[in-house]
Amino acid sequence: MKALETKSLTKQFGGLAVLQEISLHVEKGERRAIIGPNGAGKTTLFNTISGLIKPNAGEIFIFGEKVTQLSSYRRARLGLARTFQQNNLFFNLNLLENINLAISSHKDKFTPRDFLEKWGWWEKRDIPVKELSYGEQRQVELLLALAQTPRLLLLDEPTAGMSSAETNKITTMIGNLSREITVLIIEHDMKVVFDFADQITVLNYGRVLFEGAKGEVRSNERVKEVYLGSAD
Repeated sequence: MKALETKSLTKQFGGLAVLQEISLHVEKGERRAIIGPNGAGKTTLFNTISGLIKPNAGEIFIFGEKVTQLSSYRRARLGLARTFQQNNLFFNLNLLENINLAISSHKDKFTPRDFLEKWGWWEKRDIPVKELSYGEQRQVELLLALAQTPRLLLLDEPTAGMSSAETNKITTMIGNLSREITVLIIEHDMKVVFDFADQITVLNYGRVLFEGAKGEVRSNERVKEVYLGSAD
């Protein structure tokens, strides 16, 4: 049973085809990077997988269960969590209050203190999120997703706008995740991609341009022409 499958996933906005017959097969525990130029359809793909928008055609399966028409909430119950390009936090609440909201349905499994101590954030529990640095806020966004005890985690540009030091902190967090969690990441930083990914899917104009292991992606001339050459 795969963690995620999409079959011929298609999404149009008016006459614009943003996703065109996207078929993914992601194994349990896999680290999959989704890369491609701006406008390739990457975030639309995540929005469709997570249930924020419905596809025009195609099917989505999470751990073998068809979820194409299920709500985001129902998909979350199956173990799906995600982060967004822009921080999606309760900025006027402190860190502990944000975590309390995130784990409201999991308090029988662990306490907020257990969770924050595990990730080294307990000492900052009383700080309003709006007073944290941008890099810290991005880490909190990831913490809120992890507090939902996901089995499938979608990360949308988690290092965007970060300094090298901030990027190292969040990539360390991601690298320390258990292989019980399957992770898909949209990322433009190719060092992060090649350090992280088992498999890479390259999108271009809403289609899968190429898919394979990182060595295959690095050496593919079409991928270099369309994307990697401009990213160096």
